[in-house]
Amino acid sequence: MSSQSSAKRNPVLDWSFAKIYPLYIQKAEKKGKTKAEVDRIIEWLLGYSAEQLKTTLEDRTTLENFVTNGPKPNPDRRLITGVVCGVRVEDVKDPAMQEVRYLDKLVDELARGKSMDKILRTK
Repeated sequence: MSSQSSAKRNPVLDWSFAKIYPLYIQKAEKKGKTKAEVDRIIEWLLGYSAEQLKTTLEDRTTLENFVTNGPKPNPDRRLITGVVCGVRVEDVKDPAMQEVRYLDKLVDELARGKSMDKILRTK
């Protein structure tokens, strides 16, 4: 029975990224951070330029397509570890959901005041 529940698709993957993006911005701004910092995280994690991000938001791309079709996913994203919503990001089995959790984790770190060098796993 647990294998059935783990195989269920998370409905959040079908949401428009344009619906979720403002929530990331809001979370950051509540803690004195900026939209530009959130955009920098998205650029680092998935490779979206400002123009590509704008187009994606206008096209109302699903969250799944946004995270799985990033123009240049950063190989260092595998260095992202920790817990988001009670789940270890490194243990998430669904590849699309893991990418979502990576983004969630980085925005959480930004909102908690972590430096961009640490958030972006700069060596």
